Amino acid sequence: MSTSAFTTAITQAHDLLRWHSPLRTELWAARLTASLEPDLVPAFLRELAEDGSAEARLALVALAAVNPSPSPSGAAPSAEADDSEAYARAAEGLIDTLPMWVSRMGRVTCEGAWYGKADPYGEQVLAVLSFRYENGKEPHILVVGIDQPNGGIAVDAVVEEPKFLDDLHLDAAEPRVVAGRILDAFELGDRIMGAAVADTLPEVRPLAVARARTVPGLIRGAGDDTAVRFDELPDLPGAREAFEKLVEFLGNRPLWWSPARVSQFLTSWLPREAIMSDAAIAAMPEVVRAWSRFSGDQPAVLRQIDEDAPRLPALMADDSLAGLAKRIAQSRL
Repeated sequence: MSTSAFTTAITQAHDLLRWHSPLRTELWAARLTASLEPDLVPAFLRELAEDGSAEARLALVALAAVNPSPSPSGAAPSAEADDSEAYARAAEGLIDTLPMWVSRMGRVTCEGAWYGKADPYGEQVLAVLSFRYENGKEPHILVVGIDQPNGGIAVDAVVEEPKFLDDLHLDAAEPRVVAGRILDAFELGDRIMGAAVADTLPEVRPLAVARARTVPGLIRGAGDDTAVRFDELPDLPGAREAFEKLVEFLGNRPLWWSPARVSQFLTSWLPREAIMSDAAIAAMPEVVRAWSRFSGDQPAVLRQIDEDAPRLPALMADDSLAGLAKRIAQSRL
């Protein structure tokens, strides 16, 4: 007896055969993937294969398109790789039995990339890739929201028309770097139990990952060069030393610069981790103000600096606040 998932898939695939839209079909296949419990996938694929109708064959080919096998250099979890191979095997030899438009699924060219803040404080950043099918039709963009406070995990994603990009105000970026960041963000999220993400993310994830993997020359684990482009360092003794400590704190998430993060840096991280000269301590407030202007000139951030900066010399002089690594380093001086 057919399962409800099978019956629903066949009904929906029947409508998709009339639309002749690779993008609409891939989005549907991504949602279908998300709805399938992993342990039920083999039985579902067998049911589609045994049915053999055009609708069933379309479903198999579409599922394979949005669940491509990762490249040997990829770092996909083994379970994901196994599922991808199962989808690929189930769709073998079926493309030629379907209308020509079906063969365009997954065959896209990346035409550009953008990256930047999703909010004034950069607590979430957006990674965007634009695509077009090989026949030049159905241009679309993939937008992935990447959370910064929780380490850089993917928390939301949408596929939209290119005009959606007009309202995002992002900087152009290198596609292979942005694609790598998207894959890194999804992979990190897989390793964090109970991470809070948008309810709709699982429905877009298969297509998002598949699109990112189509970008040639993927660069995984790329750093963020925002700090390298900063050229507004105050002309003060110790400013360079102070900025080096700020860069160390920012790490690979320099776009995240909120009042809370400023306060953490000035009142917690520096006293616990940093060994600095008196000149660097004195210069730090102006260095942080200059960075804050560079990072969006948010009034709330500047107010936080005014509140916390006067306390910095006393906090740095309080040895009880030093962390273990700092105390060990001080003992060697």
